[in-house]
Amino acid sequence: MPEQKLINFLMMRRLLTRVINRVLLSEPFSPAMIIEAEIHNQGRRKMVVGLGNPGMEGTRHSVGMTVLGALAVQLGVADRWRGDKYVSGEVILSEVQQTNVVLLRPRLLMNVNGVSVAKAASKYGVKAEDILLVHDELDKPLGKIAIKHGGSARGHNGVRSCVDCLQTDVMPRLRIGIGRPTGKTSVDRHVLGRFTTEEQKVLDSVLVQSVDLLLSQLSQQDSQQDSPPPSSPAGGRQAAQKRNERARSVSPAEDSAAAQS
Repeated sequence: MPEQKLINFLMMRRLLTRVINRVLLSEPFSPAMIIEAEIHNQGRRKMVVGLGNPGMEGTRHSVGMTVLGALAVQLGVADRWRGDKYVSGEVILSEVQQTNVVLLRPRLLMNVNGVSVAKAASKYGVKAEDILLVHDELDKPLGKIAIKHGGSARGHNGVRSCVDCLQTDVMPRLRIGIGRPTGKTSVDRHVLGRFTTEEQKVLDSVLVQSVDLLLSQLSQQDSQQDSPPPSSPAGGRQAAQKRNERARSVSPAEDSAAAQS
């Protein structure tokens, strides 16, 4: 049956992606990298990752990269991106309210972004619960953003790769709504397409609100009450899903409004 063939194809693709993740993660960590990690690993660190596809910046699927770029501009470090071959990405080391922050822009395809995230976490000494993933969200309309505290990848291949490579699902995520396609437009064409002129006006407001929310998250002081639970193996999703999501929406007519996801 066609449906069964589709299911088999998706299962095989997911299995193949996991194999690729494992192969890419097998690259050795050299002594020089360890020294560099120790130099930059003074105190607790946090990391913000803009998920996307390299060479496809500006598309809906790479809106996480756009938000990360806007954050770098706000922090005044947009000219400090540097390539890091070991993590297969571009990195900026910065500071927010005395918190050491790593900005990561993976240079791998979305489906294997997790390889870059896991390597950067290892190199720079960042715990999984301190990694904030920024990515597009089909199930939210353009103009809606939300913080999700761990749990299921909800069908997002980039997040699924991160869960697989980090072997935990506790990473908080900033989900940027891009809406679902209308008419006969396929999902693939929609997510890989660029924002229209009208959508760009909404996106400009989204970027401002997203950066404010990220800065708020990064500025939170560590405490027993506010800190997420210790990293747990992927599959501890039921507990993670019980944690509330905090959402914020923006639109050209209304800059922000509380939204419950």
